[in-house]
Formats: sequence, C-alpha cells, structure tokens
Amino acid sequence: MHNIKDIRKNPNQFKESLKKRFLEIDLKTILELDENNRKLIQEKETLEKEKKEISKSKNKEFFEKSKSISKTIDELDNKQKKIKFKLDNILSSLPNIPRDDVPVGKDENSNFEVSKFGNIPKFDFKPKSHYELGENLNMLDFDLATKTTGSRFVFVKDKLALLERAISNFMIDIHVNKNGYQEISPPLIASENTMYGTGQLPKFENDQFEIKFDDKSDRKFLIPTAEVILTNMGKNKIFQLNELPLRVVASTPCFRKEAGSYGKDTKGMIRQHQFYKVELVSLVQPENCLNELDRMTNCATKILDLLKLPYRKIILSSGDMGFSAEKTFDIEVWLPSENKYREISSCSSCGTFQAQRMKSRYKNKKNETEFLGTLNGSGLAVGRTLIAILENYQQSDGSITVPDALKPYMNSLEKITKK
Repeated sequence: MHNIKDIRKNPNQFKESLKKRFLEIDLKTILELDENNRKLIQEKETLEKEKKEISKSKNKEFFEKSKSISKTIDELDNKQKKIKFKLDNILSSLPNIPRDDVPVGKDENSNFEVSKFGNIPKFDFKPKSHYELGENLNMLDFDLATKTTGSRFVFVKDKLALLERAISNFMIDIHVNKNGYQEISPPLIASENTMYGTGQLPKFENDQFEIKFDDKSDRKFLIPTAEVILTNMGKNKIFQLNELPLRVVASTPCFRKEAGSYGKDTKGMIRQHQFYKVELVSLVQPENCLNELDRMTNCATKILDLLKLPYRKIILSSGDMGFSAEKTFDIEVWLPSENKYREISSCSSCGTFQAQRMKSRYKNKKNETEFLGTLNGSGLAVGRTLIAILENYQQSDGSITVPDALKPYMNSLEKITKK
C-alpha cells in the first residue's frame, strides 16, 4: 500500500509513476480526501483538548458545554472515519510502482529476455504432450477428477505420484541445505486481513476460494500461494537487525479460481484450481531488495540446472507484473510439445509495499523503525516441473527417464513405464 505522506510530498511524481502501469488515477480526489481527513483530526484534537481543560476546572457551569463538545467530537469522529475509509479504499486498490530498470509496456509482449540456459532436446519422433504421456501411462486421470470434483483437477497416480512427491522433497532439500532457507509447514487457510496484507484483497477477491462459516464476519480463504501466509509471518511485528534477512520456504497445495483464464490451457495440468508449489519468501532491509531478488532467482534456476531442464529468464514489463511487485523475473521452462517456453517460476521484489499493508517493520542501525522489504518466488511450481520432466525426458515408447537428481528420491528408479 502507498504511504499518503509520500504522495503528499510529490503528488505529480506519484501520478507519473503509476502511468508506467498504464493507470490513470484521480489524484485530486486522493489529495482532497487526505486534506479533509487531516482537517477533521485536527478539529477533533482541538475539541478534545478543550474538553480536557473543562474537566480539570470541575466547574459545573461548564457541564452542558462539555456534553455539547462530546457530541461534536463523536460527529467529527464518524465523519473522519468515513473519509479515511474512502481514502484507504482507493490507496489499497493501486498497484506498486515499478522500479526504474523495469521495461515499460502494457503486457507480456514488452517482456525482455535476459538469458537462456540448457540444451533443448532433439527427438527423432514427434514429442507428445504431458497429458498424452500421463494418460497413456495410466498415471494421469483427468476424467476421474472431473467426475469427483470438476474441471481443472487431476488424479496423479502410481509412479507419477511418487515423482510429484520426489520433486517437492528434492526442491525443499536443496533450498534448505544449499540455499539457506528455513523450512516452514504453514496453515493453508488465511484470514481476510492476511490476504489484504499481501495484496490479494480487495482487488483480486474473485480469484480466491473463500471458506463459508456460520459467522459471516469471520472471513477466511484457502491460500492461492504460500507467499500469503509466509510473508505475513512478519505482520504487526518489529524485527531486530540481527533477525534479518529472514528466508523461509514451504511446499504447499495452492488454490485458485483462475477467474480470468476461461478457455486458456484447458487441457492438462498447466492451469488448475489446485496445484503444489514450493515457495520462497524473504524479509530484508529495503536497500537489499534487488540483491535478494537476484539471489532468490538464482536459487530457483539452480533447481532447473540440477534437473537439466532447458529454460530462459525474462524480466517482466511494468504492465505484466503482479499487483504487489516492483520488479519481477519470470523463469520459463521449455516444453517440447508446444515448441516454446512456459512459466515455471516468478520471483518478485515488492519493496515496502506489502510491509506497509502488514505493518511489518524493523529497527535500523540508528534504532529507528522502518518498513521491511519483502520478496517472494516459486522455487518451483511442482506440477509444471512434473510436466517439464515428462515432456523433456520422454522416450519414443512413451516411457519417462527419471532425472539423475531425482533417482535417490525415487527408490533408484531409472525409468517410468506403463505396467
């Protein structure tokens, strides 16, 4: 969330910065609401001071005047709260401001390729899609999932279920033992306030799975990503400098309605309502955000290097970045059946944007309280890694060679074949 004090200092710069997001804001309304809010607070404080002086005098002649002042204070307070609510509503719906080195563009067409790694496999046969391979092995069952649950779900069976679990365990081990992250097994349900803290609410409410309770005021949601719950570990907390950076990792199921994706990737496991993901989150000093983003992205790509999967790294344009991000690198893995790269990880620096919403702070070297910098990234999406392995390691007979790095997690299995 944006700090109104910063907007007040340089309103035109704020407006121009958001134009990089191709967003026109009503700056006049924001400043008017801010001014009225501060004016009402000042009026309240003046009256409260006057009331305090009257109460000190203990003069009964002023009793009626004190009652009148109290009534006026209540009226001002109600008016001020309504104005503050309107102001906060507007500010909470505005996305983060892109960093200066982020390419300006409306969508993915303005994304910029940074680098490519790995060798794209050459087949002497036409490569099959992951869903063809999985169904032919009798280890991916989309029809059964549709029957029991609905579309965009899948039953993963037998050796592919083992492979899915192996991928997750392998990633966690690398991130904990090699990359220095602390493993967390978090709740899979987040409160309304927690969802607000990382920017999922109020703007993206339609994409969330909300849980129904008898008490309708107690709103809770299935996590769309572990980023939500892990980042909020710093909510309403003041860290000491020696506690930073905090780096945590979790492997969790994630739940998304995919509200804006009707007709996209309807076949297979690319875009599902439930999927597994290994998530990386860092809480750092704001000035260290960009270095931490590079570090986090390297931790994610290391997984692909070890699995010997070809990929590319791109920087997202201002219009293609997520709501809370100030800079994002996407990692895209090669899928032979589509003859193109597809996203497998997104690593973002959010600066202090989320920390201001969560009131997540730290004490700097001068013992002053400042907002933290937050970062998040997939390390990696488990389902999409499974897809990439199926397609890149497929053989002409439809079997799948197990990557060397995963064999210790697969009981030394060399190949997945149809029974």
